[in-house]
Amino acid sequence: MDELPAFAANAPVVRIRPPRTWEALDLSGLWRFRDLLFALALRDIKLRYRQTALGVLWVVLQPLLGAGIFAFVFGRVARLDSGDQPYVLFAYAGLLAWNLFNGVVLKASGSLVANASLVAKVFFPRLLLPFSGVLSTLLDFVIALVVGAILLFISGQTPGLSLLAAPFWLVFLLLLATGLGLLCAALAVAYRDVIHVLPVALQFLLYGSPVGYTIAVIPPGLPRLLYKLNPLAALIEGFRVALLGHGEIGVRSSIYACTVAVALFITGLIVFRRMERQFADVI
Repeated sequence: MDELPAFAANAPVVRIRPPRTWEALDLSGLWRFRDLLFALALRDIKLRYRQTALGVLWVVLQPLLGAGIFAFVFGRVARLDSGDQPYVLFAYAGLLAWNLFNGVVLKASGSLVANASLVAKVFFPRLLLPFSGVLSTLLDFVIALVVGAILLFISGQTPGLSLLAAPFWLVFLLLLATGLGLLCAALAVAYRDVIHVLPVALQFLLYGSPVGYTIAVIPPGLPRLLYKLNPLAALIEGFRVALLGHGEIGVRSSIYACTVAVALFITGLIVFRRMERQFADVI
């Protein structure tokens, strides 16, 4: 057998093998390929706002317009309580959390199908694709959050110590959204129906979550108990209370929502990694 050239003998070796169940939780590959991760996120941002007249302003306009509509429908027409907060600000805070969840789920779920040629021809950790969507959505969130801070200042509201809890709620909101996105991304490779059903399901979920109203308007007893089975209810309400400094958060519903978020994230990772070996063949 001929000896390998010197450059080939010293080249790094990458061994490709299917992951075991516990290895699905190993995210070290994201760090090793972090340059590619940031490049994919930057590409997503550039493609989204290329050849648009308003560009990044769409990040601000979407929650502002949505908050205005919610303020009119729920505040003026339905006359729901916003806890002594300007209804536009109240709804904007809810939309900040919702848009982060919605954006991560949609981008992560469609990331493999949208990059089918890349998945079929090039080897790299497939987790980079859904996680790059998470990064680009986080940038949109930060820009919209700055506008939210300006609205707080204009309305004369001063955030209290509750603001320190906002990152806590965001972490679990991201875990929930990423876990669902990973699960849908893996399923969408084999079943394209997921790509079509998911946006419709998210529209129903928007009105089934306390985005434009508070949990307090739900009748107590069994209706409210069933409503809180939606983990987004506690997470969105918790983020809004942390941001505005007004309102109450149920301890049991918060523990339930955080537990579901962690469980769904771990489940999404395991399912994604188990199905990863089939992506290049099926897609």
